[in-house]
Amino acid sequence: IGSCIKENRPFSVRFPMYLFMVVTIMVTVCGNLVVIASIAHFRQLHTSTNYLILSLAVCDFLLGGLIMPYSTVRSVEGCWYLGDFFCSVHTSTDIMLSTASIFHLSFISIDRYFAVCDPLRYRNKITTLVVLIMITVSWMVPGVFAFGLIFFELNIKGSDYQHYKNIKCTGGCTVFFSKPSGVVASMLSFFIPGFVMLAIYLKIYLVARRQAKSIKDITHLFQAAEENKCGISRQKERKAAKTLGIVMGVFLICWSPFFVCNIMDPFTDYITSPVLIDALVWFGYLNSAFNPIVYAFFYKWFRKALRIIMLGRIFEKDSSRIKLFIE
Repeated sequence: IGSCIKENRPFSVRFPMYLFMVVTIMVTVCGNLVVIASIAHFRQLHTSTNYLILSLAVCDFLLGGLIMPYSTVRSVEGCWYLGDFFCSVHTSTDIMLSTASIFHLSFISIDRYFAVCDPLRYRNKITTLVVLIMITVSWMVPGVFAFGLIFFELNIKGSDYQHYKNIKCTGGCTVFFSKPSGVVASMLSFFIPGFVMLAIYLKIYLVARRQAKSIKDITHLFQAAEENKCGISRQKERKAAKTLGIVMGVFLICWSPFFVCNIMDPFTDYITSPVLIDALVWFGYLNSAFNPIVYAFFYKWFRKALRIIMLGRIFEKDSSRIKLFIE
């Protein structure tokens, strides 16, 4: 196995790359840390949906704090300086966290489906135990899959010769997939849960439209008053579903290019440039930075929580009881 070819980029290229990646890491870490602190601290935010959002934010926070810094050095310098074992740990954790993100989003879409489409039985179906099971599955399944895939070298099965002859080199840390592993990994990590989420949110959209029309069509005063009471609650649920739908859409947009490339590359004899693959990975990483921005744009409670945290009021007595929104 020979040495990898080092990318000798000039300072005028390396500096903007480092700047972009460091800013992305800071936004990812700080933004998701605010989400974690807000949901963990304020009692009003202790709901099933928010527990899933909290777990998703932890996932994005770990991606920004543990994975992206090492990926930055590898992307800019063109070499991996930390050895094969840590490369395997880094790659496994990267795949695990990326897969865990879409698992969380899948369960969030299921939670929103029952909240909007079956509100009367929502609390009976989406209990604390059910949410804990969702969170456990979202972490355990991607973890077992990712570490098993990389440490047992299942990702190169069927293309061992191609990998060791043309890809593997000293000082490199490139993710390689054979045809079978590329298809399985892409389907499990992205395409199947992605299509499930799209189908669920389409159903939510259709039901929400039907509910809005039924509320609008009521003319009797007593009925209108009663409908207004539950209509406010339904409106909140629909808004939450819409916001989380946008979060899902951002995820799909950010990661689609990479996974499309990942599933096609083994069938095109690996003609995709490593530089392009690396760029697509960073485009996917951007998703972890965008999520808190979406919350800040759509959720007033997030903006209020951010102000309280920035002003240090979070350390005041009984600050956890502060009302962030009218229920």
